[in-house]
Amino acid sequence: MIDTKFKKFEEAGQIVLKFLYQRFGFNLWMITRAEGEDWIVLQSEANGYNVKPGQVFRWADSFCSHMVKGKAPTIAPRSEDIPLYASAPINKLVAIKAYIGQPLTNEDGSLFGTLCAIDPQPQSEAILKDAGLVEVLGKMLSYTLQAELREVEHLRKLERIEFEALTDVLTGLFNRRAWDKLVHLEEERCKRYGHPTAVLVIDLNDLKVTNDTFGHFAGDELIQKAASTLKKCIRTNDILARLGGDEFAILSIENNKEGAEVLLERILQAFKEANISTAIGLAMRNPTHGIFRAIREADKKMYEHKKITKLESE
Repeated sequence: MIDTKFKKFEEAGQIVLKFLYQRFGFNLWMITRAEGEDWIVLQSEANGYNVKPGQVFRWADSFCSHMVKGKAPTIAPRSEDIPLYASAPINKLVAIKAYIGQPLTNEDGSLFGTLCAIDPQPQSEAILKDAGLVEVLGKMLSYTLQAELREVEHLRKLERIEFEALTDVLTGLFNRRAWDKLVHLEEERCKRYGHPTAVLVIDLNDLKVTNDTFGHFAGDELIQKAASTLKKCIRTNDILARLGGDEFAILSIENNKEGAEVLLERILQAFKEANISTAIGLAMRNPTHGIFRAIREADKKMYEHKKITKLESE
């Protein structure tokens, strides 16, 4: 399944950024995602500032965090005249003397991110007359985003159907080949929309002992029981796969750190009630490094957890 047609927001953003740069001449225009404490650059039209897509700043440090609350203006030709902008910590990272910002919203009205611009020189008060233009373009991007995210949800369902053939015979879960394909697709979406995503890697501690003591039939039953337990814990949007042997993985899509930790605790409790000993590693996708780095980090944490559980059992 190729989702190249689901790029209207990205393409519209590129057009809008180029147009606004030509219209206003600000050295940096960005489309960003505000997610928790992170302010993620999704797209940029940078001329003099070394700011690229994938970079992450602290949301609370930004001008935009004040703008979206209505505490500071959407256009500030001389940003140093606005106390909240003048004292914003981001001034220590980049030179800012002029600012333009506009919220981008989700379908439910919540904040997605911003369309914004900064320049190292004060600008003419004449740019204030174009406030309506920036607002219209911001709303247009929001509507494009909202429609595209609805299409993405539909696409995810089609992908699950398409990859149904790529399942593990023993558990009925996605196999490693399906996992690799689905992870790649979600990584592209994370880059495009800045979605938070968590990875959990799960390993059964007692499979070898079970196989050696009771036979491989009992081992297969343990794997099936673990798979069934995980199915009951995950959310509808999550991807659950058996990577091979006694190893499972979950890609928890559009889930922040707090939600991922709740999911982890739910899984740990479920395994405890099922009397299944496991080692689990959790890692969040970092916008700078991507999902594949998070998978390696989760795998490392899983092995660290396995060492602890082994020591506790001795």
